[in-house]
Amino acid sequence: MSASAGLRELLLSRIADVPDHPQPGVVFKDITPLLDDPAAFGALTEAFAELCERHRVDKVVGLEARGFILAAPVAIRAGVGFVPVRKAGKLPRATLRQAYELEYGTAEIEIHADALAPGERVLVIDDVLATGGTADASLQLIRRAGAEVAGVAVLLELEFLAGRQRLEPGLKGAPLEVLITV
Repeated sequence: MSASAGLRELLLSRIADVPDHPQPGVVFKDITPLLDDPAAFGALTEAFAELCERHRVDKVVGLEARGFILAAPVAIRAGVGFVPVRKAGKLPRATLRQAYELEYGTAEIEIHADALAPGERVLVIDDVLATGGTADASLQLIRRAGAEVAGVAVLLELEFLAGRQRLEPGLKGAPLEVLITV
């Protein structure tokens, strides 16, 4: 799924490019202007909520940190539960943990061990698909909890970082829904 021309234009007009952040040569995609615009944020929330309905989702997972901001209102709008996926050590109760490879080193993410029930259909939501490592690790956590991956939905895909190729095997046929590819 890509956004309709009107939705794409609205969303792109509210995403600011910040050159050389966090380091020289990187162009950071800042979504805070989009979040500050109720019409744009509402349109984004509605687009993701429609995906929840289409894929018969029971819960949405938001990836730390901007994925939380996007996924929580989607869960409310779609009438489903919200589950945060956090960096290791941030959740207060028993967790499931998943390590994954970064360009230089490794990282770990967690969900509460009781956050997902066997058979629940789960949609992962995040702002940007970059290298795909965090999203792929979240799919592994969802399956380890016994839930079913209904798909992954992102606002932006940074195509040049090839995250789609890294994520595709872990999707195991579930859809990757991208509103805007840059």
